[in-house]
Amino acid sequence: MKVVIQRVEMAEVKIAQQIKSSIGRGLMVLVGIREDDTQEDIDYITKKVVNLRVFDDENGVMNLSVKEIDGEIMLVSQFTLMASTRKGNRPSYIQAARGEISQPIYNSLVEQMKTALSKEIATGEFGADMGITLLNQGPVTIIIDSKDR
Repeated sequence: MKVVIQRVEMAEVKIAQQIKSSIGRGLMVLVGIREDDTQEDIDYITKKVVNLRVFDDENGVMNLSVKEIDGEIMLVSQFTLMASTRKGNRPSYIQAARGEISQPIYNSLVEQMKTALSKEIATGEFGADMGITLLNQGPVTIIIDSKDR
């Protein structure tokens, strides 16, 4: 599982020009799921995202987690994170899990993050064509791959 995490002031997902969900201060998390991802990957990513210290403390040092600032999380599935560009110019998505595998994993990740954060998790819509607007604060963008532990 691979995630791209952005520290945001706000983020929203639109589907067919209608707002599906939105958050204020927190983390926008794009998630790519591999065929071989398991509960262990869900556990690892959940723990990392919820506890990642990327928010400023009273001294202006990135020392606080989204949980500690009572922030929000938006979690959006994005199979293109699994793109391979090693050959040619057309990305290959062979590493991305098919929908029947990735959707239950994604749903489980949403539920586990909801429990870990003790609040609702904003989401996109699995498989939909979405428009995402965000204001990256910092900017802070971090990539975590559960296979690179």
